[in-house]
Amino acid sequence: MSEERDAPQLTSTSAVGGWAGPLLLFDGECGLCNAVVRFLLRRDAAAVLRFAPLQGATGQATLRRLGLPTTDFDSIVFLPNATGTACRLKSDGVAAVLQCLPGWPRIAGRWLERVPTWLRDGGYTVVARTRYALFGAFVPRPLERPEWAERFFE
Repeated sequence: MSEERDAPQLTSTSAVGGWAGPLLLFDGECGLCNAVVRFLLRRDAAAVLRFAPLQGATGQATLRRLGLPTTDFDSIVFLPNATGTACRLKSDGVAAVLQCLPGWPRIAGRWLERVPTWLRDGGYTVVARTRYALFGAFVPRPLERPEWAERFFE
């Protein structure tokens, strides 16, 4: 998969509820992935990010729209604009989503981009392949703040 892809324009924003800001698609069944999403929620005080599990209706519709596989959940998919044409995958997506946050995560995202892609993606792939063995499956529990639920798409 290419790290950044162009896709056809959405003809409708219904899949993302009209949201045109940043959208992160993640493996909704992965314990590590859900922990990362909670980390992002805690640090996104401006509430600029929205989230959708890759396995959900929004995730599947977005993957089809982008021409990405609908059964391969080994990469996050970050869309800087949920209704736009570009997405960033693997470590490029991690760097981009971190840069949406203030403070040290933004700086970390900028530094991460300086690491050669082959090295970043190599590390990402190792973690992606072992995440269930190391961190287990997601065990549902309430969000720390009820208002965070509004930031998720099915």
